[in-house]
Amino acid sequence: MENDRTILRRLAAKYRMYAEEEHNAQRARLHKAGNDLRMIRPVVLIDELPWHEMELEDELTLRCQDPFLRETEQFLRREIYKYEHLRADMVLRPFVPVQKVVHSTGIGIDVQEETLATEAGNHIVSHEYEDQLSTEEDLEKLHPARITYDEQETNRRFQLLGEMIGDLIPIRKTGLDHLTLHPWDDIARYRGVTPLLIDLAEEPEHSHHIIKKMVDIAMDTMDQYLALGLFDPQPWSLHCTPIFTDGLQDGGFDGEHLTYRNIWGRGTAQIFASVSKAMHEEFEIDYMKDTLGKCGLVYYGCCEPLDKKIDIVEKIPNLRKVSITPWADVQVGAEAIGKKYVLAAKPNPSAVAVPLLDKDALRKEIGNILDASRRNGCSVELVLKDISTCCHRPQNIFEWEQIVMDMVEHY
Repeated sequence: MENDRTILRRLAAKYRMYAEEEHNAQRARLHKAGNDLRMIRPVVLIDELPWHEMELEDELTLRCQDPFLRETEQFLRREIYKYEHLRADMVLRPFVPVQKVVHSTGIGIDVQEETLATEAGNHIVSHEYEDQLSTEEDLEKLHPARITYDEQETNRRFQLLGEMIGDLIPIRKTGLDHLTLHPWDDIARYRGVTPLLIDLAEEPEHSHHIIKKMVDIAMDTMDQYLALGLFDPQPWSLHCTPIFTDGLQDGGFDGEHLTYRNIWGRGTAQIFASVSKAMHEEFEIDYMKDTLGKCGLVYYGCCEPLDKKIDIVEKIPNLRKVSITPWADVQVGAEAIGKKYVLAAKPNPSAVAVPLLDKDALRKEIGNILDASRRNGCSVELVLKDISTCCHRPQNIFEWEQIVMDMVEHY
């Protein structure tokens, strides 16, 4: 039986070989050009895969025994798998990351829920949440978290991995890639969807108290991350989308101390797919202006349709990228976005959740996105994500990649 060192060394050597290929440098230039609003062609990425359905020839089976080394093995196996089977425009790191170990004391409450799984091995489950913030008294439970950096454990992992594979490929300690602010997503898990939405209409003052407290707590946490040096000066991913840019070079970074002006901010309020533009602005955008807007560049949105809300979203300072989901009208969104921002298109993942990929329907969907972007001069990226299932047929995703890559190569 192979030991952990032998397993990791074989994987690291293969990973390094792929990471040194010219593909990575070429795609990195595409990523940067798109984010800097001088797109060469649309970037295509695939993320958030149903890994429990992706096994082909025992490529993903983990064999390491040490828990941390097992995490590194999983990283290497999955990156190699993606590079070999559904590469699109992914860029491999020229190093193996060791994520800095961070501890939090929590904010006074934890998610209370019941879950229902429909398939073994699938982390996508149904949730029913207990409402823990129904009264003003409940808000008194909330308090800022205390963040600590476990430098000793981080160094132990760094040294252990270095001894295993450090002569084959660089090992680097990594921090947080970007600031993330999604307080309404958190509130939905602390309350449940129904009471949250009812209170927006019937108890607006209480809803304002909740969001104000949650935003303050979140920004206090981010302030601590910044002070502790836990944001990464060389970030790699902006929640599944390209992060490379020249737009953060003048934010006052002295080579040692990052500021908010040196980092991307990402915000979203997915539960607000169900509210009006006025309510979205009052209870979300107004709270993002002086928080998320402190960042050098901002990416806003996730699964909520924003095609008819661009005018309020762009009130957030330093906006650079806007998510346009399958539930948005890309023609309307592209016209509003124009050349001002990156159109972060999210093709519908249900396209691959079928026994056999409908190639004609896929070409029509992607063609509509590309047409809208072309007519309005948008810098556009295509990110297939949130893939709950591929109907246990990973070839659906492979074929999706081949078709979409052919379409953008002829954009």
